[in-house]
Amino acid sequence: MTVTALVSGGKDSVYAAYLADTQGWPVDELVTLRPSDPDSMMFHTPNLDLVSLQAEAWGKAHRSVTVEGSSEEAELGALRAALSGARGPVVVGAIASSYQWSRVLRVADGLGRRVYAPLWRVGPARVVREEIAAGLDIRLVHLSAESLTPDLLGRRLDDALAAELERRSRTVRAVHIAGEGGEYESLVVDAPFFRRRIELTETRSVVTASTSRLMVLRAELRPKTRA
Repeated sequence: MTVTALVSGGKDSVYAAYLADTQGWPVDELVTLRPSDPDSMMFHTPNLDLVSLQAEAWGKAHRSVTVEGSSEEAELGALRAALSGARGPVVVGAIASSYQWSRVLRVADGLGRRVYAPLWRVGPARVVREEIAAGLDIRLVHLSAESLTPDLLGRRLDDALAAELERRSRTVRAVHIAGEGGEYESLVVDAPFFRRRIELTETRSVVTASTSRLMVLRAELRPKTRA
């Protein structure tokens, strides 16, 4: 049996894979879908190259599958190909997106694989607080909401920033605190279960009228500093 975790590098997919590891479904492989459409509704797109470093830091096998084409049919076809050939559970980090959930469920069911989604329908503020409490070093790498200004780009998502996101959601414009609506995307650069941390050695910020993105140009694994 092979347990496959769909991991984009963001906080929810990494945390869901970690929960599977600790709740009786040890993950054998991390699988990343690489969409050709930067605005894909199905898959995360920022900094996908870094998942291989996460896998290495974690001691997990990693596969990357390219999506040929930007249609829904092409994305589902790539997902089907990525999940074929194994029979164990598929772990996903979905929280509230019925669009993603229903399509992953349909593909996995067609292949005879069950879906394990430990974060599904958990309150967004609770998810974020649990991820922070678990020790994940989460950085904001893509912002796409009026209340999330460019000064937040690259910031570590800690309790103080989570509280700030909640404040802005109340006073500026409502956002999904966990970023499930695409308001922001994240990148995990360290975790207690990583043997080494990811150092972002060269980045570039790209700010437009509607979005802010932190592009990681170079990164490498570094030893952790002992307390």
